[in-house]
Amino acid sequence: MGDKRATTADDTSSSFGYQAVDPADRQNRVNAVFASVAGRYDLMNDLMSGGLHRLWKDEFVTQLGPPKSDRAFHLLDVAGGTGDVALRAIGRAGGGMRATICDISPEMLDVGRERVAKAGLDHRIDLVEGNAEALPFADRTFDAYTIAFGIRNVTRIDRALAEAHRVLKPGGRFLCLEFSHCDVAMLDRIYDFHSFELIPRLGEWTTGDRDSYRYLVESIRKFPRQEPFADLIRAAGFSRVGFRNLTGGIAAIHTGWRV
Repeated sequence: MGDKRATTADDTSSSFGYQAVDPADRQNRVNAVFASVAGRYDLMNDLMSGGLHRLWKDEFVTQLGPPKSDRAFHLLDVAGGTGDVALRAIGRAGGGMRATICDISPEMLDVGRERVAKAGLDHRIDLVEGNAEALPFADRTFDAYTIAFGIRNVTRIDRALAEAHRVLKPGGRFLCLEFSHCDVAMLDRIYDFHSFELIPRLGEWTTGDRDSYRYLVESIRKFPRQEPFADLIRAAGFSRVGFRNLTGGIAAIHTGWRV
């Protein structure tokens, strides 16, 4: 089926999956996808990852290392509207940690508010509507920035990374969990078959929404591979940039520090 993976941020700004689109219209299309899947977000991720996203998120939060003490620590979780990452992080932290979830999708935030309230964590987790490319926060506000399965959906990846750098305090850490390039022989073929043949069909059978799931699969293939994405993180000003592959590179955790 050919390798249509992007290598630069500009490649994704004018694409919606494999469709060429006006960059000005791309965000509206992405917003419509997440408005459609918000209530079935966990199901969506289970279909996309075969259930592995739960283990990957646990590892992601382990790498974040939420402080166990009562010292003040403020996490910004971007594109985390349903609260998956923030709730995991707060659950492992001491009493001094709080989190702000920022998401462009009001529908995703509605799901997150319900989950945060159900967990009794309204006093420690705030939810804010905002765009990753123009965050509604002051410079040097947060101790850590996380984004899980969200950065490939922004229109300008370079702008989102620049905003991540801007809002982090000196010494703050950037962590990104994202689907990536599988580099294990045979596993890559199995993953391609699962992605392009099974996921859209499963999406249609379970939710009646084949097109949204097809976009989500295609958006993974359009996203930069591990090394080019690491270069984009460095270009945004981060230091000690690195990545760790999960499940043969099907997903990867990228990290960097603001110094």
